[in-house]
Amino acid sequence: MNILNIGGSLLFAAGTQFLIGLIIAEALYPDYNISTNTISDLGATCNSNCVIHQPSAIIFNSSVFVLGMLALIGLYLMYSRYTLPAVLMMIGSIGAMGVGVFTETTRSLHLIFSGIAFLFTGLSAITSYRLSKFPMSYFSIILGIMVLLPLIVYLSGTFFGSGYPLGQGELERLIAYPAVIWVIGIGSHLIGRT
Repeated sequence: MNILNIGGSLLFAAGTQFLIGLIIAEALYPDYNISTNTISDLGATCNSNCVIHQPSAIIFNSSVFVLGMLALIGLYLMYSRYTLPAVLMMIGSIGAMGVGVFTETTRSLHLIFSGIAFLFTGLSAITSYRLSKFPMSYFSIILGIMVLLPLIVYLSGTFFGSGYPLGQGELERLIAYPAVIWVIGIGSHLIGRT
């Protein structure tokens, strides 16, 4: 097993455990609604006041922190080989770790770290096309664009709300899911590299 296989394995494990943790946290959160609740509501829901539902919060916050930590370690191992995509993803990984530490209770810190996680993961996916073979190189570009376009809409504050196809929670998932799919996909791709 070479350094790419180890790094890829850590990326694969990072994304996979996060998806499983997300599903479990959603299932245990009372009356969770993917249209109106954001993903980060699983860690702490803050509107006029903050509510933390356990065990959803500990599962989500731990899972997103582990996502960032495993990805950061895997990328550190590969750093010398793929500089630009690795550095961008390392920044995104630090953002993911920050999301797990700084929940919605911290307001602006949480928004900064989630923005960093999404933005830099999307950019990393696009720039990673050169380190991947076909068809993963094209999937990386497509998934990166699928992260960044809804992120722009999300940051503009344009939500479609009740009665429309996409609420705030659904729009956020259109950012997060392609990002996590890419982490799992690029991890799998690197596991098979010799």
